[in-house]
Amino acid sequence: MLRITDQITIQEWELSEQFTRSQGPGGQNVNKVETAVELRFEAERSPHLSAPVKTRLRRLAGRRWTQDGAVLIRAEETRSQARNRELARERLAELIRQALVAPRKRIPTRPTLGSQRRRLAAKTQRGDVKAMRGRIRDAEDPA
Repeated sequence: MLRITDQITIQEWELSEQFTRSQGPGGQNVNKVETAVELRFEAERSPHLSAPVKTRLRRLAGRRWTQDGAVLIRAEETRSQARNRELARERLAELIRQALVAPRKRIPTRPTLGSQRRRLAAKTQRGDVKAMRGRIRDAEDPA
């Protein structure tokens, strides 16, 4: 059982782990011991997550979300299979915690009267600067 929050726990039947050979440090150990962990969480079938949470989880998971609605997390940082297993479970828990936080709805605001006037004054001043860049003509010279 994986505890996400006080109210949400993930049951073992929703998780499956597969161990493979790891890349990276480990010397000869890398070639013979399966220390990398691939954790699979059946998110789409999980009764513990609501539909909006599943939608946010899908967006957060990105490429880790499979077509059949599972989240795949791979951990191969350490030489220890047990530690990699803990890391994968921690990453999954953190990903679900992020999905639990609903984004606040944006309330559109209008610019203040002072900010509108400052913006228009700056535009006028900039236009005057650009107008002064033109060719200087003498009053006597018609060309």
